[in-house]
Amino acid sequence: MADEAKAKGNAAFSSGNFSDAIHHFTAAINLAPTNHVLYSNRSAAYASLNQFSDALSDAEKTVELKPDWGKGYSRLGAAHIGLQSYNDALSAYRKGLEIDPNNEALKSGLADAEAALARSSRPRPSPGMSPFGAAFGPEMWVKLSSDPTTRGFLQQPDFVKMMQDIQKNPNNLNMYLQDQRVVKSLGALLNLKFQTGPEEDGAEAPSASGDGSPERKSNSEAEAVKEDIRQEREAETVTIPDEEKEKKGVKEQAQKEKEAGNAAYKKKDFETAIQHYTKAIELDDADISFLTNRAAVYLEMGKYEDCIKDCEKAFERGRELRSDYKMLAKALTRKGTALAKMAKCSKDYEPAIETFQKALTEHRNPDTLKKLNDAERAKKELEQQEYFDPKIADEEREKGNQFFKEQKYPEAIKHYSEAIRRNPNDPKAFSNRAACYTKLGAMPEGLKDAEKCIELDPTFSKGYTRKGAVQFFMKEYEKALETYQEGLKHDPQNPELLDGIRRCVEQANKASRGDLTPDELKERQAKGMQDPEIQNILTDPVMRQVLTDFQENPVAAQKHMKNPGVMDKIQKLVNAGIVQVK
Repeated sequence: MADEAKAKGNAAFSSGNFSDAIHHFTAAINLAPTNHVLYSNRSAAYASLNQFSDALSDAEKTVELKPDWGKGYSRLGAAHIGLQSYNDALSAYRKGLEIDPNNEALKSGLADAEAALARSSRPRPSPGMSPFGAAFGPEMWVKLSSDPTTRGFLQQPDFVKMMQDIQKNPNNLNMYLQDQRVVKSLGALLNLKFQTGPEEDGAEAPSASGDGSPERKSNSEAEAVKEDIRQEREAETVTIPDEEKEKKGVKEQAQKEKEAGNAAYKKKDFETAIQHYTKAIELDDADISFLTNRAAVYLEMGKYEDCIKDCEKAFERGRELRSDYKMLAKALTRKGTALAKMAKCSKDYEPAIETFQKALTEHRNPDTLKKLNDAERAKKELEQQEYFDPKIADEEREKGNQFFKEQKYPEAIKHYSEAIRRNPNDPKAFSNRAACYTKLGAMPEGLKDAEKCIELDPTFSKGYTRKGAVQFFMKEYEKALETYQEGLKHDPQNPELLDGIRRCVEQANKASRGDLTPDELKERQAKGMQDPEIQNILTDPVMRQVLTDFQENPVAAQKHMKNPGVMDKIQKLVNAGIVQVK
């Protein structure tokens, strides 16, 4: 039951229903409170909802229960990052790597924690650095997007590239001061209003006075700042226009190399494609698509280690450049694909699964979700294969039989369940567990096991006796009769099946004779009205006319009685207590 709840939680998590996943994982934990995997999974679900305190609590419990499991430290580090406790996150990831040095999730998490710690530190500008360096910190993009005079610039790729370059090295500001958009952006970041030329395309007009925005500094202060900038520009010895042209030419050449690589890839000339992509990377390291494209070639060639390295570089570089989240997700998905390919030999699908899950946090792509589901299914099948042992299954089934004889049904179910896990193709284990569920009154579970037993071996009469017994106890006599009759086709002299038919016929005759007590009649009618087959009979216009004829038109009723199909339906209504024969 805990495994079933866990499976439901995994399915909900994969579908992005994190609240449902938490509900199912919690149910599983209540059933198996010492299972470290359940706490790990719930921690991931809490983290996906940004409930990092709860995620941390579950991660700590995971590590407590299984201190030698690397994934627990991965969950612990992720929770600390969410809580901005970067030093604690570093400690968690490093501890995990001591236990599992080759764990890709821990390596990636450690890199993320180091990057987050670096971003959180704001060193003061050292001598020789631009005095405006602080303006280009992590909040730069938020300020530019919220200011109406600069918001439109963010839709212009060349402007975004310039601002990224300045953010990377504030000293590069002097290279772009001829662009009025940069000057306006500097004013917005410093809370100043510079007098510039005409409005640039893409910028919005400033708000009218009295809109509640902070007061701007005086023009004299602004002019003083502009004079500082002018003096810095005069000190530059590099000719800016030439440098810009050169950079533009290099980028164009890199794009041509990429296109040549794409053409070679389509022709399956992989070595040539790699040469072109490598050249593009050397020319322009600010476009991570060159790396992901080369990774795709390595993937086709079966060079999975090289593919993974390129994907990791692309992801790290993309984070530095604040690249589109879809590109980051693509890099992770490609890495996960390579890891899944390698897992066919290593038999370890966990790194691929974790990478796909991380990709989905960047961008929920249907292809990535499918790859995740495939990896999880392959992992489950592998675990089942490794666990498969018919000999142990028979031993567990015999232990279950002994407990069944002693009427210790919960204990018997435990051993039958283990037998099924060891050999899921054994119909006897399902049949025996169905009998236990029936004894405990767990009819839906018993019915499910009996149907599985019949599915595995349609000639095994026990499956039909188990299913018929459950249906009889559920007072679905018509269905039970059909089950017993189906079983007799395979074993015509089976005494249990024959006795089941006798008991079902007795119940049918009891209803036909009107021998049911008022309470029995009411209960049977209520159950019958819930049966879809009974509902279809009652809503069928032809059958409604037949029932009317039986009450009002004896001649027509006699004709109906000669129709086997009609009489079969009438009998079903009688058995259900809907129609009474007088």
